[in-house]
Amino acid sequence: MNNKKSSTLSKVLSYIGRYKFLMLVSALLAIGIVALTLYVPILIGDSIDLIIGKDNVDLAAIAKLLITAGIMVVITAVMQWIMSSINNKITYHIVRDMRNEAFSRLERLPISYIDSNSKGDIVSRIISDVDQFADGLLLGFTQLFTGVLTIVGTLLFMLFINWKIALVVVVLTPISLVIARFIGTRTHSMFTLRSKTNGEQTANIDETLGNQKVVIAFSHEDEALERFGEINARLEKASLKAIFFSSLVNPTTRFVNNIVYAAVALTGAFAAVMTAGASVPFTVGQLSCLLSYTNQYTKPFNEISGVVTEFQNALACAGRIFELIEQEREIPDAPDALVLTDPSGEIKITDASFSYTPEKKLIEHLDLSVAAGKRVAIVGPTGCGKTTFINLLMRFYDVNSGKIEVDGTDIRNITRDSLRGNFGMVLQETWLIGGTVRDNIAMGRPDATDEEIKNAAKLAHAHSFIKRLSNGYDTIIGDSGGSLSAGQRQLICIARVMLTLPPMLILDEATSSIDTRTEIKIQEAFSKMMVGRTSFVVAHRLSTIKNSDIILVMKDGNIIEQGSHKELLRRGGFYRELYDSQFAKT
Repeated sequence: MNNKKSSTLSKVLSYIGRYKFLMLVSALLAIGIVALTLYVPILIGDSIDLIIGKDNVDLAAIAKLLITAGIMVVITAVMQWIMSSINNKITYHIVRDMRNEAFSRLERLPISYIDSNSKGDIVSRIISDVDQFADGLLLGFTQLFTGVLTIVGTLLFMLFINWKIALVVVVLTPISLVIARFIGTRTHSMFTLRSKTNGEQTANIDETLGNQKVVIAFSHEDEALERFGEINARLEKASLKAIFFSSLVNPTTRFVNNIVYAAVALTGAFAAVMTAGASVPFTVGQLSCLLSYTNQYTKPFNEISGVVTEFQNALACAGRIFELIEQEREIPDAPDALVLTDPSGEIKITDASFSYTPEKKLIEHLDLSVAAGKRVAIVGPTGCGKTTFINLLMRFYDVNSGKIEVDGTDIRNITRDSLRGNFGMVLQETWLIGGTVRDNIAMGRPDATDEEIKNAAKLAHAHSFIKRLSNGYDTIIGDSGGSLSAGQRQLICIARVMLTLPPMLILDEATSSIDTRTEIKIQEAFSKMMVGRTSFVVAHRLSTIKNSDIILVMKDGNIIEQGSHKELLRRGGFYRELYDSQFAKT
């Protein structure tokens, strides 16, 4: 654990090191603030010593000292404001950098990481954990450096005034640091557990909100509440435990500091009495000054102990953020990777094998050759590998062995961007972004004109319903589609592909949410668009793929049959069984 904390701390320091100039300015301001703050008690002490007795008070000198002290206080306040502004700037620049790097890494992580981790937990790391880290970091900037300088400065001044009394302070005060360290080292694991449970709760809320209709439809509200309550109870327990133990620091250090203050007051009073009339007396003004320094000396110990506690939480959160930032990124494109331009669409798969987990085989020794411009349909029972086949074509995953070639080039030797840019995808699951309808259609071609966007919408039979929206093509929709029906969301995704007209197409149940009449029209549009384009159509409704050039029948990750619709029916194999199950007369 200590090694992990040290590693996390060194990474945090590397981020801070990016802003050396601002840190230097902040440090110089802190030195100035401490110096002026420590000088004020001397002025006050000197003022007290000018009150000697009745009719023996130098009011002019006292007024001059007090005015000087007041000016010092004003200058200190201005410097503190400037330093706070700089510290805020450093903190939130670091937070910005961390979020940028976390999101940038997220965009470069393999799909397998996204598929195998809770999206809510990922969101919690980038939002909640970074916010808590920022709070701890800002507290450290605000109090840690100034506190250390104050301790050193007041100690030097106290030693100068009376080194014997200063030794009392030096001996007793470190007890509070020992207590703070003892508690702080034991609360790190508690704050780590709290952050992890907080991420679990965020994931649960995200999952429940995203599937609220399903929860209500199956009367699952009580179970959802029970699950949330269980996680919430664990979060409450983890939070209370972490906060309870960390909160012990402040009262214990305050108790020690009060003892220090009382000891200084007692020994200082005795010293003032014992040295009265001596050639170098210990004056009441010096005692007042020393008591003021004692307060200033012990106060940072309270603040630093609070910083130590909060910093444990900040380090725990930072550790979770760095886990995301340091995740092994997707294997980058080879330096000499080909940029695919104007491909004919010839695809060849040779002895390809793939599984999501080593212990569960899925696709094994798959061979397939598709000539350019052919229309390929993929059918088979749920879980047979149809979607996995699409994932491999798009390089969302790479094959474990064998190869997939486009125009004779292994797709692993083609840049991902150019490969995916030459495929147009419409899936059963709609992909929409927060923005206007126009933004969603033009996602693949941001430079498309309004006329081109409308023509694509017309081809997809989406233009009529888009016109009826409150602001037409400028209507704002969320990533979930807002009030749009599932069919309307799918039509927008189809219009997106109609706009780009890529050389290769992937249609995975692309019309599953669309009414029969509209589906017939869209299938006609698809048929025209597929001419001269290599197309892969995943379908459960076999009526939609009768005119395909090749039908691939998949089962348990393998292609067990292939041929035209009529050929497969004549063979009377598994395809015939699927067909009869949908169209057999009852």
